Amino acid sequence: MDEGREYGSASTDSDAAATVTCPVCRERGTSFYYRHGDIDLFDCGSCRTIFMDPMPTASAVETMYHDSYADTSTGYFTKVEKKMKRSRGRIRQLARYVSGGSFLDVGCNGGFMVEAAREHGFEACGVDLDAVSIDYARKHYPQNRFVHGTVESMPAEGSKYDLIYCSEVIEHVPDVQGFAAAVSSLLKPGGYFFITTPDISHWRRPRELTSWDAFNPPSHCIYFNPNSLKLLLEQHGLQVVSRRWAFKPGIKLTCRLG
Repeated sequence: MDEGREYGSASTDSDAAATVTCPVCRERGTSFYYRHGDIDLFDCGSCRTIFMDPMPTASAVETMYHDSYADTSTGYFTKVEKKMKRSRGRIRQLARYVSGGSFLDVGCNGGFMVEAAREHGFEACGVDLDAVSIDYARKHYPQNRFVHGTVESMPAEGSKYDLIYCSEVIEHVPDVQGFAAAVSSLLKPGGYFFITTPDISHWRRPRELTSWDAFNPPSHCIYFNPNSLKLLLEQHGLQVVSRRWAFKPGIKLTCRLG
């Protein structure tokens, strides 16, 4: 796809693409895809992942996600009951795979999914980079454990989980290999991982990227298709056991470790 060619020089773009490695399959057969302001995105010719290069730095990401919801006054925090209802429904669906045990929500926001898991009988924990969201979760759902930080920092604790949940998070992650490795190391053998993320290859995705509500660089720095997400997860021992149909341009996968 050549949607962004008008924004840059073809020769310059080709030269840049020749040095870029795909973060998913690690191949170098990339091509220039789109320029958004001063941000360049590339298309992997092998797995068709679309990604920023260079990726945001760790410090930039930390700054980006500090107080993401204006002191919990916007986003999910304006519709808590609706969010809790949806979370309870999703836990009931996931309980078909894991009926109980330990639960981790990666990118837990205000703790809604964590609380729904606790209500269902799980020992529940959430992790998020946004300190303000974590403070909200600790205040409103004190029976759960909440960690301020990244999932990559959690394996050092030594805890293992029966079920890990991650919704609309991985597209924000500059190092998806490290992210997937951390998730895999946190699962118990035979444990399950549920993940959602936007699907850039979906038939309902607007042709013009800037018209798509999931196109948001640098916040969203990587865009998967179902096959490339499956490829990433399989590299870390996570085997897809179910893919849910999505009317909106998204991917919903349930995976099992081992």
